[in-house]
Amino acid sequence: MTKKTTLLYVLVMMLSLASYGQTSKAASDYLNLPGPVLFDGKSYNLAWSSHPAGNYYKQEYITAGDDVAKFSTMLMVELVTDNGKIKEVAGAKVAELKKMQESNPMIYYESFENPKTGEVMIDFLLTQNNPDGQSMSIAERNVYRYMPFVGKSGQKGIVLFGVSTRSYGNNIDAFLVSLKGKRKELVNKVAQYKFPELKIIK
Repeated sequence: MTKKTTLLYVLVMMLSLASYGQTSKAASDYLNLPGPVLFDGKSYNLAWSSHPAGNYYKQEYITAGDDVAKFSTMLMVELVTDNGKIKEVAGAKVAELKKMQESNPMIYYESFENPKTGEVMIDFLLTQNNPDGQSMSIAERNVYRYMPFVGKSGQKGIVLFGVSTRSYGNNIDAFLVSLKGKRKELVNKVAQYKFPELKIIK
């Protein structure tokens, strides 16, 4: 795999609906961001982390009492140190969502670019059906913000800050209705969030 291929893979393919919280072991802080992380008036604690490749780091944060396996809201922070371009990575994610739409009309997405900062945002909805295929078991709304990263040592890369909200079973209909009137609220909050400085901890 080339570096470019690796970058696209880890930032696009590893962020699927059912991939969170894959282990219950204690989380390691790889990015000098141990938490709590404050967002939208709530405090989120580091619950799960992974360093599956030499240049890729992933950390997940939830509120007290929530569960990484069945969360209500989760913050995600990912970092890839590489020379990839944000537009390429975000474009690959959009292409993935387009492909998923072919078999799941409930999926939607919208992307935004900030030419001043070089950032790209994607707002999208994913759903997962029950085994019978007649009803949904999970609905998940995500807002991803891709940002350029420059470390103190000169390392360059891409940071992904994501906010994911979920609903399950009988609560999904009300969840989907609520999104119609509040979609822009979360997008604006993620866009305006003052993201903390990251530092890779060896």
